[in-house]
Amino acid sequence: MPRFSIIVPCFKVQGFLAECLDSVLEQSYRDIEVIAVDDCSPDGCGAILDEYAARDPRLKALHLPENVGLGRARNAGMPQATGDYLFFLDSDDTLTPGALRAMADRLDETHDPDVLVFDYARTYWWGGTRRNVLADVLAEAAEGTFTVAERPEILDLLMVVWNKVYRREFVGKNGFEFPPGYYEDTPWTFPVMLSAERIATLDRICLNYRQRRQGNILSTTSRKHFDIHDQYERVFAFVDSRPELACWRPCLHRKMGEHCLDILAKPDRLPPSDKREFFRRTTELFREHRPAGAAVDGELRLLEGGYAAYVMKRQAARAGREAARRALEARRATAARVKRGWAALHARGTLDPDLALYSAFSHRGALGDPAAVHRKAREIAPHIRGVWVVRGEEEAALLPDGVEHVLLDSLRHHRLAARAKYFVNNVSWPATPVKQPGSVHIHTHQGTPLKYMAADLLDKPGARHGVDVPQMLRRADRWDYSLVANRHSELVWERAYPCHFTSVRTGSPRNDVLVDPPEDAGAGFRARRGIPAGHTVVLYAPTRREYVRGGHVDRVDLARFAQDLGEGRTLVVRLHPTLATGPARGLGLTDLHRRGVLVDATDELHVEEVMLASDVLVTDYSALMFDYANLDRPIVVHADDRAAYAASRGTYFDVTAEPPGHVSRSHRELARLFASGAWRDEESARLRSAFRERFCEFEDGRAAERVVRTLMLGEDMPHPRSAVRVPGPAAGHDLLASS
Repeated sequence: MPRFSIIVPCFKVQGFLAECLDSVLEQSYRDIEVIAVDDCSPDGCGAILDEYAARDPRLKALHLPENVGLGRARNAGMPQATGDYLFFLDSDDTLTPGALRAMADRLDETHDPDVLVFDYARTYWWGGTRRNVLADVLAEAAEGTFTVAERPEILDLLMVVWNKVYRREFVGKNGFEFPPGYYEDTPWTFPVMLSAERIATLDRICLNYRQRRQGNILSTTSRKHFDIHDQYERVFAFVDSRPELACWRPCLHRKMGEHCLDILAKPDRLPPSDKREFFRRTTELFREHRPAGAAVDGELRLLEGGYAAYVMKRQAARAGREAARRALEARRATAARVKRGWAALHARGTLDPDLALYSAFSHRGALGDPAAVHRKAREIAPHIRGVWVVRGEEEAALLPDGVEHVLLDSLRHHRLAARAKYFVNNVSWPATPVKQPGSVHIHTHQGTPLKYMAADLLDKPGARHGVDVPQMLRRADRWDYSLVANRHSELVWERAYPCHFTSVRTGSPRNDVLVDPPEDAGAGFRARRGIPAGHTVVLYAPTRREYVRGGHVDRVDLARFAQDLGEGRTLVVRLHPTLATGPARGLGLTDLHRRGVLVDATDELHVEEVMLASDVLVTDYSALMFDYANLDRPIVVHADDRAAYAASRGTYFDVTAEPPGHVSRSHRELARLFASGAWRDEESARLRSAFRERFCEFEDGRAAERVVRTLMLGEDMPHPRSAVRVPGPAAGHDLLASS
């Protein structure tokens, strides 16, 4: 008996069907059967199903003699099912890699619940991806099993059939089946969820819900959308047949009203001539099933009046939103004029030599190189007042105690920017406020560059998508000093940013703690994350990809890698910061973290602490490798897609030819490096030594001090590594004395 019976109804989807079936049959979890139902499709769906059935015995093709619709096609597949769980997959959607394994593990963990609800992402025809906005509901219900009465918020999720799997015995015992017509999921999902005695959730994106440009049934303009009324009649009839469910009538009454109003409001659902009738039928249904004493508020009040009143209120609401939008634009324009005027008024004022503005990572807080410079300035130049520019109160709350801040683009920000002598940032400052004569802009960058940057992106159209390179260079024109950690960076920055700045060989301030780490470095992270004492910590830090929209590609099977590492090792994963809030973590990382398979460190504010807590770094093309090399700990480069990455983004050198350690090009090679111990052998140390010699050239643990003393206090300080300085395009005298 297979674990899953996957029922796939097919009708006029020949262009998507193979991708759907491949996503199922190529899953690493093999204990499945696929029942593909050809709903008398007039295209090539039937032939495609027969072809797949001929080469994979797990797939059975069922051809219906006549078209019966989506719901009844699913019904036709159910008697053929022998698996423990039923999974109804629409034939234009796809499973994400590892989805079935994650479902099976969660079912085992929760001891076979009646229903397992999992997450999904909408994938749009134009290439975009958006995760379910209510994913937090799944995460909050992750402990054990529950009923709808215990967690009613589960009904706020999209009430569809395909984001759940159902225990087959539970379905059969209750006699659940799909009715004919549109919105057939509604009279299935509500009865199922209300009847389930044990529900579990899986906070993982298991399915890509395709948003087609055209051809989607529910986006077709038709009177068939009137079917929604009959479907809710079936829901209420089911509740009436189960007196113990009577308490759910107010909730279902509200859901019904909201659902019908949503259909009515969508421009592509109902023919304009039928909207009045749809509204009338909805109001009748709303009155008929309104529970005694049930409150009607919010948008549902529209159903207590007539259609003309509904139209007028909709038009008034649209007009109100438009007026509010214009008022907001006017207020913003006025505020901008005030700020510009104030800045212009004080543009020729006297700068405050003891005022410095700091920012990092687009105003996210006291992080990276600017934070290291700020800490050192407070220590050796306490008379210099440091103010952090942050984008909101949420970021301000994360600042260390006693650190002054100002909100981005506020009037106070403009006032301070008009007077500040020093500006320290690892991202270029916005175009406004303008740079004042005599002010000093210190640009720290975000590490040593491997991938193409700035002007070099002009030959990489995919990588520069959405990047305004000319604007980037105009903002870089305000830099006075560019900090570098090695001659490679110096040459790259002066090529990528053909602007008027002086390159300064200071080293990277944030790496000072890596060059000379305290004795208990990383202990706080290990304790906070519950990593056992004595464990070898393997840090996996991949970068984003430009050859896919969204930037995320799973190049390593994290669950398999964690398992292959074996006892005594903990896998810590840190995704690229730009992937922290997208769907990337929902594709398995969050669930693996919850289960204790690995540690997700993507949200850690200070990556330096994560590096200090680790014993070895596995990365691909992330600039983190250059920072990590300062620790003189093993590094493994996993470069299974180097050609694609280099072609799409561009790299300044081939890191697989001049690596900081061993290179793997497949999961097998990666696993073998750790199983054999080669990850820390003599060859690894030799490669790392050569890499450090080149890329840790100016790192001596005093970079932050060097910035403060030479660029802010005007003092001399010995130059790191006694190297000859190559001046930048607008270089003046060397501020760093040779040692």
